Amino acid sequence: MASQLKHVESTKAPLHALASSGLALLHEPNQNKGTAFSRDERQALGLEGLLPHAVESLDRQVERVLSHLDTKMDDLERYIYLIGLEDRNETVFYKTIMSDPKRFIPILYDPTVADACLTFGNLYRRARGMYITRHMKGRIAEVLRNWPRKDVRFICVSTGGRILGLGDIGANGMGIPIGKLQLYTACAAVPPDCLLPVLFDIGTTNESLRADPFYLGTREPPLAEAELDELTEEFITAVQEVFPDCCVHFEDWKGTDAIRMLDRYRDRILTYNDDIQGTASVALAGIAAAMNITGGKLTEQRVLFLGAGSAGIGISKLIAAEMQTKGLTAEEARARIALFDVNGLVEASRTDLTEAQKLYAHKGPPTKDFVKFIKEFKPTVLIGVSTKAGAFNQQVVEAMSQLNERPVIFALSNPTTKAECTAEQAYTWSKGKALFAAGVQFDDVEFEGKIYRPGQANNFYIYPAIGLATYVARPKRLTDECFIVAAHATADQVGPALCAKGMLYPSQDQILETEVTTATRIVEYMFDAGLAQVERPRDIRAWIEGQLYKPRY
Repeated sequence: MASQLKHVESTKAPLHALASSGLALLHEPNQNKGTAFSRDERQALGLEGLLPHAVESLDRQVERVLSHLDTKMDDLERYIYLIGLEDRNETVFYKTIMSDPKRFIPILYDPTVADACLTFGNLYRRARGMYITRHMKGRIAEVLRNWPRKDVRFICVSTGGRILGLGDIGANGMGIPIGKLQLYTACAAVPPDCLLPVLFDIGTTNESLRADPFYLGTREPPLAEAELDELTEEFITAVQEVFPDCCVHFEDWKGTDAIRMLDRYRDRILTYNDDIQGTASVALAGIAAAMNITGGKLTEQRVLFLGAGSAGIGISKLIAAEMQTKGLTAEEARARIALFDVNGLVEASRTDLTEAQKLYAHKGPPTKDFVKFIKEFKPTVLIGVSTKAGAFNQQVVEAMSQLNERPVIFALSNPTTKAECTAEQAYTWSKGKALFAAGVQFDDVEFEGKIYRPGQANNFYIYPAIGLATYVARPKRLTDECFIVAAHATADQVGPALCAKGMLYPSQDQILETEVTTATRIVEYMFDAGLAQVERPRDIRAWIEGQLYKPRY
């Protein structure tokens, strides 16, 4: 496919416009070529004497980066180096990442980004997005205009209130919007010039951070709900004014805030919440791939969740929605779904349930005995979104294996230390029967002479493709059906060879190919459903490929 890719003309300023200061040009990461500036460019742009004599190719620059990375002691050090590289030369950065996505995705994002977020204040070098605080109330549109690029097509915005399995880490959560948007480009070739990370700094409950001298956020308690809603409304209104073609990607807001914001804005602006809709889509993709292996039907499945927050509710909603498209009533679909949280079974007599949880309240009696409920409910699919490490113990896995010939077990909590079980535990305790995936990538497991390759049920299979589809088709809205289409497009790319190893997701080796295929299916749906706001091309895939970013000088 690489030969078909065409470079997108970005919004970068002409090089001659920056010639007034050659040194300044070397500090513009989206313009800097470093040692790849030609002799003529060096003379014309005032760069002579500011660079070593050698003129190098982009490939040689990448070789140097790879050699530097090989000397680093761990992935956090590699992360720090790569972020510094992006600050210096964006083209070399993306050329490096896109050359081996399977290697670099875990460094740029989960699980390494969790360690980076924990020490974000210590690692800070330069602002790589925007920070919006309560002190900007009444002026948010004015503040957004400070961003130097005017054609912003995606904002990934987080409060830092629920980062991975780390909880509330406030402004340290900025590593997530940065990393998420990097994967828009690294996985799906969305041009980086149109991406803007935003940290919505509303304060933090984390007392240790507020006492940390290196903490970079506001040191106030979080805003009350009404104040947060008012500030968010101003932010959303300002985005529509300053960046009218922008899609707002909500990321890692506290669960109740996340659900409320999605419900409030999904039918009003171009937006989605990756923790809710992206997680739901990638889980549905894994279930669909599992059904391709077992021959089962979605409407026959019983799905049990450990965790009833925004992720659990979001997955439940998408599964129920598809079950309804296949003939079940809303009540029948919801009856095939059950959720557990820290207080036990989500059931009708509980008085602590949110409105979203009440829709999935089980009609059975209260219980906190998870294994006993497994035996009663007889789930075919078990999904962990609890951040409770080890919650899927041997009793749980064995109970699932006694009920099912091929139990589907997803331990989706991340980072690695929060996973409900490991791949080795799932395969060993199920005696090789489990169809397993996790939110992080576990190593292959050998059990009784057979190699099992666990899948990674990570949202990067979904949201970059959603981003690419949105970038090219400019839809009015993103509906749940877009995420259902994305799920099946992903599952359909798990071929027989991968299925034979128990894999439920495509290989990361060809992630760009995977994302473009998924985006093509999403765009076809957008045109069919009347969501797209551009003229339908004759060949959708070729049209998409013609708009992909390709890192080159």
